[in-house]
Amino acid sequence: MSIEVMKSYFPRFTEAFFLTIRIGWMGVILAFVIGLITAFTVQWKIPLFAKLAGVYIEIFRNTPLLVQLFFIYFGLPKIGIRIPAQIVGAVGIGLLGGSYMAEGFRSGLESVSKAQTESAIALGMTRFQVFQYVVLPEAFALSVPAILANVIFLLKETSVFSAISLMDLMFTAKDLIGLYYNTAESLFLLVLFYLVMLLPVSLLGGVVEQKVRVRMLGD
Repeated sequence: MSIEVMKSYFPRFTEAFFLTIRIGWMGVILAFVIGLITAFTVQWKIPLFAKLAGVYIEIFRNTPLLVQLFFIYFGLPKIGIRIPAQIVGAVGIGLLGGSYMAEGFRSGLESVSKAQTESAIALGMTRFQVFQYVVLPEAFALSVPAILANVIFLLKETSVFSAISLMDLMFTAKDLIGLYYNTAESLFLLVLFYLVMLLPVSLLGGVVEQKVRVRMLGD
């Protein structure tokens, strides 16, 4: 591998890295919000909305992100709805991730024992206070492993953005390989930048998960 070639490619990969991470994290935040709302809708069995939430989860958990992006980016313009590629990428990650996050949050909510909520009510807390100070914190703590796994999974899924002409890391690598045939250098930088994007999340996630576990055991 040529160090000089990698140096010349570095600016393009850096630009693609920031684009990828920006869209990826926008999608992750959207997924978190969608997942939380969907989990509560299903858990509380809100009429009609709970069924719609269940359909949403099944559709997006059982179809590839690439198909979803194609539908939004290439399919919706057929009926007059055109969305910029960066927004499509973030929405695609958000919708896919929301279906996975919802299941993680729901399992956390189901793990909160009724005895805790009944005890809190017996102590004079209102139902909203029980939800705010008892149910939500414990459900979130129990969901941390699933949330962290989903975040890493969603950030890795950004590798398909190139299919909708986004100049992400994968697009940049394929473009440079096609133009100059420096395959080893391009793939090395691709792996390097994905490690830079994902490794800190994995390490930080491990620390957070450990702290949450210690706190729960301490309680």
